[in-house]
Amino acid sequence: MRDVYVIGIGITSFSRLEYPLVEIAAYPAIMAMKDCGLTKVDHLFVANMGASRLNHQTALASAVVDHLSLCPAGAECIENGPASGASAIKAGYMAIASGLHDTVMVIGAERLREANNLEATDFVASLTHPLAEQIYGVTLPSMAGMFTRLYMEKYGVTSRHLAMVAIKNHDNAMFNKFAHLHEPISFEGILDSEDALTNNPMVADPLRFYDMCPVSDGGACLILASAEVAKKVKRPLIRLAGVGQATDTHCVHERKEPTDLLAVRGAAAQAFKMAGVKPSEVSVAELHDAFTILEIAESEEVGFFKKGQGHIALAEGYTGLKGKLPINPSGGLKAKGHPVGATGVGQAHEIVTQLRGEAGERQVKNAKIGFTTNFGGFGNNVVALTFIKEK
Repeated sequence: MRDVYVIGIGITSFSRLEYPLVEIAAYPAIMAMKDCGLTKVDHLFVANMGASRLNHQTALASAVVDHLSLCPAGAECIENGPASGASAIKAGYMAIASGLHDTVMVIGAERLREANNLEATDFVASLTHPLAEQIYGVTLPSMAGMFTRLYMEKYGVTSRHLAMVAIKNHDNAMFNKFAHLHEPISFEGILDSEDALTNNPMVADPLRFYDMCPVSDGGACLILASAEVAKKVKRPLIRLAGVGQATDTHCVHERKEPTDLLAVRGAAAQAFKMAGVKPSEVSVAELHDAFTILEIAESEEVGFFKKGQGHIALAEGYTGLKGKLPINPSGGLKAKGHPVGATGVGQAHEIVTQLRGEAGERQVKNAKIGFTTNFGGFGNNVVALTFIKEK
């Protein structure tokens, strides 16, 4: 297989965007083309989950390629729930590595806030098992609440540890102009004071309001290229060195141990093996923290910490912006935002920004190897990526 490089990146704010979905997709694509100096690509992959249901838009890739005046480039949509973005990057990787194409544009875009919060919650819940979960009213917050309670009982995670994730990631987002939430929070405000129940109400016991990511609009883009093309572009050489994907049972109750995220574990192992690196060598990571518990659990499953030790490392400052392994310097889904189809591409955008040394006040020192986990369903379809900065 040929080596694959990220040569161009672009992103919108993750917030509420008053633009048609096709423009949310096109804006970061234009940024990415300006970033690397390309005016055309061979193929587009567009990641999206909700266009047909929420935006009355089908064949989004066809609309985007024309809107960008990139015809006759090939274009197709990729849908893998919340992991759509990283799945699209994987498709782009395969197209370049196989020799089918030399340049591929990967876009993730979502316009979720066109729907109200109840409709958005119902829409996301449609990724649960239709006959064993969905028809009984299961939502992703309720699933996460049950998972969190099990994790607490088994490993000693507390509400204070969950709040640490939220506070850390909100602090990081203050340095990210593209983040959805620019709102510093504290233990006093969300956990310890008499007003905490008002400021931070219970949503899905034991998860509270600030344990959950916001509903976001947004888009992000990567341009992938072969080594031959990448070396002609005057941008830092960032190689997409490892790609992994794994699945687990659709129904969470069918898993032997519900607190084990085997798809996360498997996808990460593949991505590290392909890249030829160990988890201990990672400089910076973006983990899919749609709920605060997931950052802790995923940090263990990918191999950064032993099972049951992630919350201890968090409490010791290991995963903070100035810690030994900064996790979610962008603010994560928790504060950067979660425009579902764009999330995985947004995670990769942050890692490339970090490896280039272009992250400003949130820059991780000496970042050379980056890693992302994009969590589909409730851990039933996961994609992991490893990036390496080359000289």
